[in-house]
Amino acid sequence: MLVSPLCKAPSWSEWLYNKVLLNLLYYCGTSGLVNECFLQRYFSTEVRGSGQEPESEIVQACRSLLDQRQGVNVCRFLKAINERHDLTEALKKLRCRTLIFVGENSQFHADAVHMTTKLDRRYCALVEVQACGSLVTEEQPHAMLIPMEYFLMGYGMYRPSQLESSPRSTLNPFCISPELLSPESMGVKLKPIKTRASLIV
Repeated sequence: MLVSPLCKAPSWSEWLYNKVLLNLLYYCGTSGLVNECFLQRYFSTEVRGSGQEPESEIVQACRSLLDQRQGVNVCRFLKAINERHDLTEALKKLRCRTLIFVGENSQFHADAVHMTTKLDRRYCALVEVQACGSLVTEEQPHAMLIPMEYFLMGYGMYRPSQLESSPRSTLNPFCISPELLSPESMGVKLKPIKTRASLIV
């Protein structure tokens, strides 16, 4: 399972953008401007907030973590991103099942789509989550549940009908009313997703 993967070398615009961030880090250290650039890369505008709406708790937590990072480590990360190689040819040799998640508003959306076109379509599926940035796992984790269930079922690792409650556990999942597990009752608002997968008939 891959989330907003990178498979191509950086474009000249991305390379230049990262170089500007590196210079800012070198001369100014970790600053609010640098952190804001990372947040724009990671999250969609919906959760980053605006003048009228506050930013979400997820973004606030990420901002706090970025404030704690040492500038030298952030520089190493950006240098590694800028020096990455194109993996397109190697993707053609990959034969394992691959499930790719990417936010529709992710800056790396094109990379995920490109990766899907190069992988064997019999073993690959792309899930595009609407109104979401790069960090699908943080921004909309609930959108990953059903695709992951089907992915694991393909490996024979997820079979709800054959699950049995552990005798050591005091919790029995089958004693819980199905209505209580619905997204609405748990306060989860599901947003539509698009799935690209080849169907073999």
